[in-house]
Amino acid sequence: MMTWNYNHKTALVTGASSGIGEVFARQLARKGTHLILVARSEHKLEQLARELRAAYSVQAVVIPADLTDKTAVVKLQQEVQNLGLTVDILINNAGFGSMGIFDQIQEERLLREIQLNVTALTELTHAFITPMLQRQSGVIINVASMTAFQPAPFMAVYGATKAYVLSFTEALWAEYRDSGVRIVALCPGETKSAFHGTSGSDTLTGKRMEPLEVVNAAFEAVEQDRSYRIAGRNNYLMAQFPRFLPRRMVLNAAKRMLQPVIRK
Repeated sequence: MMTWNYNHKTALVTGASSGIGEVFARQLARKGTHLILVARSEHKLEQLARELRAAYSVQAVVIPADLTDKTAVVKLQQEVQNLGLTVDILINNAGFGSMGIFDQIQEERLLREIQLNVTALTELTHAFITPMLQRQSGVIINVASMTAFQPAPFMAVYGATKAYVLSFTEALWAEYRDSGVRIVALCPGETKSAFHGTSGSDTLTGKRMEPLEVVNAAFEAVEQDRSYRIAGRNNYLMAQFPRFLPRRMVLNAAKRMLQPVIRK
């Protein structure tokens, strides 16, 4: 298996303004990768782009976009084409979750969650994989989650969207195994980021991984041509339990773990 060369390639990173996405951008810049930075916060993206240009002498283009908007991906793809850019690496990192009792969460929020976590990710993958296949070279990293491995009571929609991301990505890995395009589903557990404040899960007290550990796990998976990677040994072991225990037991355990958080 050949080592992937990131130098002088161009990566499009969604959700690049903070957390895992920002660390992806920083680490790619260190590898000599030019960047297309996508998120809602133009100010944060511009600040990051200036810093990376100065530190690593890479090109860093900012495209502000709200990928919960159903028209955003088409506009983003057109902007990339207008700039004459080629996407060699696609990091589908943008996503959010909603924690709460299902019927008490606004329907509009849940639909935006599906739009971002599932639909936009699928559209972006479809938009950029064809040119990669034509070049017989490319990398796609889709950020899933530990919740992809079992249903998540009180985060029902989020867990379902991440199960989709894992299944979708592994299927593509199998379809395009000999194409020259490496496709990985990254499955982090609890990670230090703004995600918890957005989802309402800031009351969870488990130890959280550093985003850099998660990003490095993704790069290792690319080098090994893995279809997915669970970041962290303990997370890997936890993901195996649902395979050996009755599903009812797994669901009840997950409910007990998350229910006290909801009641606070």
